[in-house]
Amino acid sequence: MEFTLTFIDLFLAVILLVLPLLLFFIVLIVILGQIVGRMEGWSKFDSFYWSFITALTVGYGDIRPKKNTAKSLSIIIALAGIMFTGIIVAITVTTATEAFKRQFGNEVAVEYLHGNTTSVPDDPLLN
Repeated sequence: MEFTLTFIDLFLAVILLVLPLLLFFIVLIVILGQIVGRMEGWSKFDSFYWSFITALTVGYGDIRPKKNTAKSLSIIIALAGIMFTGIIVAITVTTATEAFKRQFGNEVAVEYLHGNTTSVPDDPLLN
């Protein structure tokens, strides 16, 4: 449980640190999505829905732009979404690694991360 609490504490601290950047990407995705929606004649909700489905690279295909300008803007939305997701993944990996180091010590963490599990203490969560 200590590992989980350490991870959550670190994760939230780093999220707060990069919150302006994350908010920039969210605002960019929403604004561009609304622009595309207006060009295509979609409702505001459909535009919002489509922009995040596109940004998170889910792409159901139920709503799609038909105009070339809208298609070009959808590429920018997708790239912003990839950067947004990449930041979240990087934060998650970094904070998990740091929490692991704090839980087991730096040397054990490095050995474990390189595949040597013989020196990792007996922990029911890791076995």
